Amino acid sequence: MTKGVRVGLVAGFWLDRVVPDPKRGHPVALFGTAAGHLERWLYRDSVAAGALFAGAAVLSVVLAGSRVRNPALVAAATWAVLGGSMLGREAEKVAHALEQGELERARQLVGGLCGREVALLDEAGLARAVVESVAENTSDAVVGPLVWGSLCGTGGLVGFRAVNTLDAMVGHRNARYERFGKAAARLDDVAGWAPSRLTALLTVLAAPVVGGRPEQAWRVWWRDRHAHPSPNAGQCEAAFAGALGRTLGGANTYGDRVEYRPPMGEGPSVGVADIRRAVRLARAVNLGALLTAVLR
Repeated sequence: MTKGVRVGLVAGFWLDRVVPDPKRGHPVALFGTAAGHLERWLYRDSVAAGALFAGAAVLSVVLAGSRVRNPALVAAATWAVLGGSMLGREAEKVAHALEQGELERARQLVGGLCGREVALLDEAGLARAVVESVAENTSDAVVGPLVWGSLCGTGGLVGFRAVNTLDAMVGHRNARYERFGKAAARLDDVAGWAPSRLTALLTVLAAPVVGGRPEQAWRVWWRDRHAHPSPNAGQCEAAFAGALGRTLGGANTYGDRVEYRPPMGEGPSVGVADIRRAVRLARAVNLGALLTAVLR
């Protein structure tokens, strides 16, 4: 990793802390719009068409990013792809709404954080949804981009976020995307393999930040990491559960589909107060990921 990339990663990380994302015209949203146009052009109900779509979308971003070495431009790219600060702010908004007894407002906010059906969730269900989202997205929105930026420069930084965005767009098991979205989903699994495990390890080390014990966090992570249907999200959620001393998992509704996930963790189910604890834990993990990326 060049000095310019290293400086840019650090500067972009702190920019993400102080410069809010724009409500319109965010670079990731613009990529999503462009990818949507490409999807409509290339869509066929086949794995091959989906692989062509994913390859073309990601490769174009990686090639463009690989030419960026100027520290200021790297910092701008890092700010654009990181989403840790926004994730924390949105989670804290949910906590505030629940603390004020504004259940419907909390449901609206949680609907922007995750894809599950929130209309019938009670306070405990909303708190669990937020904590699980914070755990999973700490890897996707912060640790993953930093890891790939450290390994492959700006091309890796923006390429990881492109992969993650495509998975969110087409990596679904439904009639339209079962075959077309398979390549994007598998690519996301591969790209997120190392970041998710680094996230879990950093979570174990950061457990004291929220009053947790590293040995308990390690035990829960190692025991429960495969309880989740996602090979990567389970790593993060199990480690967060162990660090927080809480239990995650249960029934999640996605439209007319219900998924039951075995319990992960030890102790009571998460409550409203645990949302802010999860945000503090995520911020410590984010800083650990930055140090790991620039000091390797």
